[in-house]
Order: sequence, then structure tokens, then C-alpha cells
Amino acid sequence: MSGILEGKRVLITGVLMESSIAFHTAKLAQEQGAEIILTAFPRPTLTERIAKKLPKPAKVIELDVTNDEHLGRLADVVGEELGGLDGVVHSIGFAPQDALGGNFLNTPFESVATAMHVSAYSLKSLTMACLPLMQNGGSVVGLTFDAQYAWPQYDWMGPAKAALEATSRYMARDLGKQNIRCNLISAGPIGSMAAKSIPGFSELASVWDTRAPLEWDLKDPEPAGRGVVALLSDWFPKTTGEIVHVDGGLHAVGA
Repeated sequence: MSGILEGKRVLITGVLMESSIAFHTAKLAQEQGAEIILTAFPRPTLTERIAKKLPKPAKVIELDVTNDEHLGRLADVVGEELGGLDGVVHSIGFAPQDALGGNFLNTPFESVATAMHVSAYSLKSLTMACLPLMQNGGSVVGLTFDAQYAWPQYDWMGPAKAALEATSRYMARDLGKQNIRCNLISAGPIGSMAAKSIPGFSELASVWDTRAPLEWDLKDPEPAGRGVVALLSDWFPKTTGEIVHVDGGLHAVGA
């Protein structure tokens, strides 16, 4: 029996650790029949090492999503490897340390601008760089952390994720005519490298211990990875501009 991504070609960003959602997305995508290519920055060798733990070999290319030169050559490099693309996974987020950890009111604009560029604008720039390879339509899936709320310690990553969510909706509007769907997975907290860079992450994550209707496991990125793979597949052919919560149901309940 073939997988739900049989014959699909997918570019996946953000594979930094085996504990990341992006790694489990890549693993599941291969198991479901996809050919994948990975991007990495600033240390492609780290991703190459992690990629050896995937079921099949996967090429890793260097990509800084804030670098116009990198973005400009992306289609050629990926095209040589896969011929085209049917899916893109955006698992990229970064904020300088002075934009996190309770420093919201004192963060300089330069740090806010960096967080917005890397974490939100890059969804548009990455997709546009891949667009020449998506002649038959496809699916773009990003990862967010519910931007409806102000979370402890999250500070300027919150507005950056809100910008990411709005960006996805506008991309859904403008790329629909090319049969390209743009959706997000809003995942609960995972003990990934990105999480470890947030001061006081444990305080934020502890909210799930008492409020999530379904038991939440910080060490299990697979549910979110399954959500990404499902949205990459043809099982959601008319779903775009959507945010699918994979958070144990916490978004649905009050205090």
C-alpha cells in the first residue's frame, strides 16, 4: 500500500536535532513515499549528521532565508536534485536573546526586525524562491505557536508568530490561483533546540501540564510532524489559509 506522499517532492527546512518537529516531518514524509531535500543554516554539517538517522539518504543544502543570493539560486539547486517541488515546509524561527525572556518592553527595534525577518517574512521569501519549481501547484506548510495569546517569556516571538500567521493567510489568498495551498500547524511546546533558546521555557511549557485536555508530551514531536505531512498530502485539497492546532487541545479551553 502506497503512502500519502507517494511521488511527492518536498523541501524541508529546520532539521537541527532528532527531537525537532522538522526531523520527524522528514522521517514521516520519507516513510509516506516522498523524496525530500533539506536546507540548513548556519551549520549544514550538523543537519547532514542528523539526516543520517533518516530512513533514506537526503541531500542537505545551505540556505540562509535572509540572504538574497542563497534564495536566488535555490530553485536551480533544488531543481537539479528533484526536478520540481510539490511541497515546502517552513520550520524556521529566530529572535535575538534580548527579544525573549521577559525583556519585551526594552527590546530594540533592530532585534525585533531580525525576529520578524527570520520568523515571518521568510515564509514569503522561501515560498517565492521555490515557486518556479511548483508548476503543478502544491502545499506550503509552516509551524507556529499560537499567537492569539501573550505567553510567558516568549515576548517578541509572539508578534513574530502573529505576523507569520497573517503572512500565511495572504499567501493563501495570492497563490490559490496557482493551486498552491498555504497552511500552518500550531504545535504545542516541544523540547527542541528552538525551545532551549527561550529563557524560562519550562515556565511556558508547564501550562500544558494543567490545561491541555489531551496529555501532552514535550518529548514527542511526532504528532505535529504527522499534522505537517497530512497537510502536504492530497487529503486536504481545498484547505488553505488554515491553522491546524496540534497542541493537545489547549487552544480550546480557558483557565
